[in-house]
Amino acid sequence: MTGMRGLSVFISDIRNCQNKEAERLRVDKELGNIRTCFKNEKVLTPYKKKKYVWKMLYIHMLGYDVDFGHMEAVSLISAPKYPEKQVGYIVTSCLLNENHDFLKLAINTVRNDIIGRNETFQCLALTLVGNIGGRDFAESLAPDVQKLLISSSCRPLVRKKAALCLLRLFRKNPDAINVDGWADRMTQLLDERDLGVLTSSTSLLVALVSNNHEAYSSCLPKCVKILERLARNQDVPQEYTYYGIPSPWLQVKAMRALQYFPTIEDPSTRKSLFEVLQRILMGTDVVKNVNKNNASHAVLFEALSLVIHLDAEKEMMSQCVALLGKFISVREPNIRYLGLENMTRMLMVTDVQDVIKKHQSQIITSLKDPDISIRRRALDLLYGMCDVSNAKDIVEELLQYLSTAEFSMREELSLKAAILAEKFAPDLSWYVDVILQLIDKAGDFVSDDIWFRVVQFVTNNEDLQPYAASKAREYLDKVAIHETMVKVSAYILGEYGHLLARQPGCSASELFSILHEKLPTVSTPTIPILLSTYAKLLMHTQPRDPELEKKVWAVFKKYESCIDVEIQQRAVEYFELSKKGAAFMDVLAEMPKFPERQSSLIKKAEIVEDTADQSAIKLRAQQQPSNALVLADPQPVSGAPPPLKIPSEPQSVARSISQPNGPSSNIDPQAPSPDLLSDLLGPLAIEAPPGAVSAEQHGPSGTEVVPDEVDGSAIVPVGEQTNNVEVIGNIAERFHALCLKDSGVLYEDPYIQIGIKAEWRGHHGRLVLFLGNKSTSPLTSVQALILPPAHLKLELSPVPDTIPPRAQVQSPLEVMNIRPSRDVAVLDFSYKLGTIVVGAKLRIPAVLNKFLQPLQLTSEEFFSQWRALSGPPLKLQEVVRGVRPLALPEMANLFNSFRVTICPGLDPNPNNLVASTTFYSETTGAMLCLARIETDPADRTQLRMTVVSGDPTLTFELKEFIKEQLIAIPMGSRALVPAAAAAPPPPVAQPPSPAALADDPGAMLAGLL
Repeated sequence: MTGMRGLSVFISDIRNCQNKEAERLRVDKELGNIRTCFKNEKVLTPYKKKKYVWKMLYIHMLGYDVDFGHMEAVSLISAPKYPEKQVGYIVTSCLLNENHDFLKLAINTVRNDIIGRNETFQCLALTLVGNIGGRDFAESLAPDVQKLLISSSCRPLVRKKAALCLLRLFRKNPDAINVDGWADRMTQLLDERDLGVLTSSTSLLVALVSNNHEAYSSCLPKCVKILERLARNQDVPQEYTYYGIPSPWLQVKAMRALQYFPTIEDPSTRKSLFEVLQRILMGTDVVKNVNKNNASHAVLFEALSLVIHLDAEKEMMSQCVALLGKFISVREPNIRYLGLENMTRMLMVTDVQDVIKKHQSQIITSLKDPDISIRRRALDLLYGMCDVSNAKDIVEELLQYLSTAEFSMREELSLKAAILAEKFAPDLSWYVDVILQLIDKAGDFVSDDIWFRVVQFVTNNEDLQPYAASKAREYLDKVAIHETMVKVSAYILGEYGHLLARQPGCSASELFSILHEKLPTVSTPTIPILLSTYAKLLMHTQPRDPELEKKVWAVFKKYESCIDVEIQQRAVEYFELSKKGAAFMDVLAEMPKFPERQSSLIKKAEIVEDTADQSAIKLRAQQQPSNALVLADPQPVSGAPPPLKIPSEPQSVARSISQPNGPSSNIDPQAPSPDLLSDLLGPLAIEAPPGAVSAEQHGPSGTEVVPDEVDGSAIVPVGEQTNNVEVIGNIAERFHALCLKDSGVLYEDPYIQIGIKAEWRGHHGRLVLFLGNKSTSPLTSVQALILPPAHLKLELSPVPDTIPPRAQVQSPLEVMNIRPSRDVAVLDFSYKLGTIVVGAKLRIPAVLNKFLQPLQLTSEEFFSQWRALSGPPLKLQEVVRGVRPLALPEMANLFNSFRVTICPGLDPNPNNLVASTTFYSETTGAMLCLARIETDPADRTQLRMTVVSGDPTLTFELKEFIKEQLIAIPMGSRALVPAAAAAPPPPVAQPPSPAALADDPGAMLAGLL
């Protein structure tokens, strides 16, 4: 570029631009000038062409699209002089990709440069092919590049580039290298004395042996000799010594190649290799120089991987563990992380678990590390190393850490603590204590599977029943307990509370009173369990207690007209059954024991587990099973009353629940039981019944959570992916931002950006999806499918199968709201870029608040409507705890952001807020909604909320929506629930059809009564 005055002036002009607009105008002017000059070939001298191509490259580097002049750049490759040829190769490498048609025109020119005798031209050609060569280049040039690599007359610089170029061609077309004729040549290349050529050749070897290690078995001793040479620092030039370490890159590549061979048969080769590995293990230490640390530890950790792969002697394994124990106590976080990760991998090796246990205290200390990634690895390692001998200590530490752990780890932490307590419990009373402590400390993050298990153990062990009942009774004395604790305590006391009848404070009447105090604080799914418990307490009271009977019957009568059909059915049936005497006792007899079956918690933990290599979960599954009972779905036992189940939601669809740290799992729906009473106490089955609401679907107070947050990713892989791409930005944050505004980016990765622009009118909405191809290659096999929830009608215009390079396409999406719901539509999107297949399931921000219209009311208008709509289900009130502590102005801004207008001055209490809005749907039309928020200045984390509307389902959904906006739950703590799995609104009781009566057990029972 020396002497190109025009190029220098252009660069200077760009640098002197005051703003981006001025720069763009200068670039557009220059592109127009270049385009004009390229059209006039008569005045286009080689010098001018070279100058203009340099300008095109500079404009491309600034980030502007350069969609012309590619042919001129490619034509410079065939220039006879070096300056023009250099420009052609460099600019072609930068502006074009392997799929560009113009590259095919240059194959012959590139081949002539490779087989020519000018080494400079050879290097330029090899560099181009090594960067953007595709299958066409592989088929045409692979033999010539191979000859260049093994040629003894070529300089090392050329051979080094030839090895990397051949690696590129092999990756694009593995058939380009003939294994039969190349294996011996590859062995000879490993005898090369020049370390540059040797390093490049070893990179090629790693790719070859990963594809077919048997064909290159003769290279194995050569790799060991390379390691010996480097370990002894023999014949290593100074330029390949990095901070005193002989060519660490070559050492890592050689050891990685050895890991593709299953074993080393030759004793002398094996002995030599272990001597090298021993020297690496003994000679690595932590020093102050960061660069030397990085290089030495890269070699060390690759050596540890090789030691594990070769299944070395116990003495060397113990030495590796001791070295890792030393690393997990250093200050450098990266080294601590690698130490913990490799120590977890060491658990795969037999006979080293006892050595790892010596570092238990240091591993427990890592749980308190400021870096969350280190805490996760420490948790993984503790889980993997736990057994009968140390289970108590580890579980107690996990319970203690649970109180201070961040929300994103608590669910995984709770699950692992529950599994360890179950597998390695010294006695079942300790197991009950652990699970109850777990629920007490982290109830929001304890899934229903965990309390199902403790109930099953109690049911199957008669000696455990009085103890479990007394512990449940103790927890009920606390002022505030989690709803999950209410569930498990209610069930245990309902079944076994009569065993405590002689203890003070444990009579049936007293148990009813303390449980009934919790009833106003629980959510709808818990009420059926409490009603079943009341019926059990009444049944176990002998002789009959008229006072208790009167109280229980009053509760049953209260819920006989409940809007929830499940609660209504139980209340009616229990009330009628309680008058039947002996039949009542037969129906509500004690639960039978559960037959043996594998625990579902292990399966769930494997889904949550996110360790890349062999997971500690799987290691635990390979170890000897514990003596704890393994239970299954209850089946009717001969001579015993049939088991009773509680279906807490409709049983129509299988639910797909995405775990925070892993892929989604499906809970299959079960067919209705043919037994009349088979659905009274169902959540006790090992697999939750189809309607059981899991903990992932509940907020802190047990209310159902809209699928609006994800943990590590809101992107869900579609099928098997050839490649994974790194998502740019936080998917969940983008979705939440679009829930409160009408335009923005929904998803972005290195190749595509999906934007949304929306317009909402009444119950109609129109969204436009902008699909922008960021790459210089076309995106093919583009597919977009909308997975709509039941309450929305969505129509997506067809998306083109191919998006051209640097182009953007639009796809309108029409939305119509049928009825109120918090379910979310999902966009199932996928595309291909070359061999890369990318798929994602993305939530569409067509959420409930989009169909709200702000409405300002006067005091008279507000209170006239407020008084007209009185009592459930049109007016619902709830005390919400765990609210984000917001000042009143901040809370008012939050309401306004989701289109609920604050009406100032209407409430006489300055600490309260009243709000109004209008909801639009096809079934409700324009429906007025009112809300009142009563805050406590002394405690901003709780409030009382009252929501009113003319439709019961709308009232419920709007109340839950507002509550979710207020509750302080960190993003990582809640699992994404796809739209199909979101909890439906509480159904309104409908008279059953005659056809339904024949299949519905509850209806048949009502007929019998």
